[in-house]
Amino acid sequence: MQIERAVQSYLRHVSIERGLSENTVAAYRRDLAGYAMWLGEQGVDDTAEVTPVMLASFVADRAAGQPPMAASSLARLQSSVRGLHRFLAREGIEPADPTSHLRPPKQPRRLPKALTIDQVSTLLEAAGPADDLLGVRDRALLEMLYATGARVSEIVQLDVDDLAHGDVLRVRGKGSKERIVPVGSYARAAVDAYLTRSRPELSRRGHATPRLFLGARGAPLSRQSAWLIIQSAAERAHLTAHVSPHTLRHSFATHLLQGGADVRVVQELLGHASVATTQIYTHVSVDALRDVYATSHPRAR
Repeated sequence: MQIERAVQSYLRHVSIERGLSENTVAAYRRDLAGYAMWLGEQGVDDTAEVTPVMLASFVADRAAGQPPMAASSLARLQSSVRGLHRFLAREGIEPADPTSHLRPPKQPRRLPKALTIDQVSTLLEAAGPADDLLGVRDRALLEMLYATGARVSEIVQLDVDDLAHGDVLRVRGKGSKERIVPVGSYARAAVDAYLTRSRPELSRRGHATPRLFLGARGAPLSRQSAWLIIQSAAERAHLTAHVSPHTLRHSFATHLLQGGADVRVVQELLGHASVATTQIYTHVSVDALRDVYATSHPRAR
């Protein structure tokens, strides 16, 4: 099949049949556009001409780029290409999958960065003035991110009706999968204040939308705007560590495990498909225990 047609067929498959998120599909599209361009430079315009040797050359070429591609980016690129060829073989469009022997690069295991409980409290207090429309919104946004451990993309896609279940929240995660997450009293109070004091006015500035969090002009809040809100709060709180929306998600998981939560419960709250993904946070808790032991036990050193 002609390369461009094959890519478009695969993107329709992952978007419509598998229901992957817009962000994931966009990442696949970028990766496969680069792959198709590279194949074109090699004089290849049909997927039937792709060989394992050619694929190995493509990966080596990308790994040796300037600057070199990070192991995580290279692994994602290989995943995109492997998904394309597996799809073509499974659909009977091509007789075999040339990526069957392609192995992803070994990635260094990085522990997620988490804030302390005191740092989170300082960040939340620095969200914005309590008498300001946007300050009330920003406090509600940050409280919700920390209270639920949701991804920022999940939070900005919330509708007002998603809060109709009292002290629990319906979150739509990756692959359009839904999960129910409890909402603590602090977050609920912050959101109630936002719904009462800020959102009606913000809503009047734009077109009607069911989205919970709105921008200054009444349009749905974007991921980029949410990121800037967190960065601004971190600067006001004088937090020197890099703080992002995912930092609050990491902190949520770490603090739950430190408080005695079962890793399977945390897995469900985070929306991880595999508990192995969640277990990385247990290493953070073990490090915390080791630090406490080292400073507290008379014969630790």
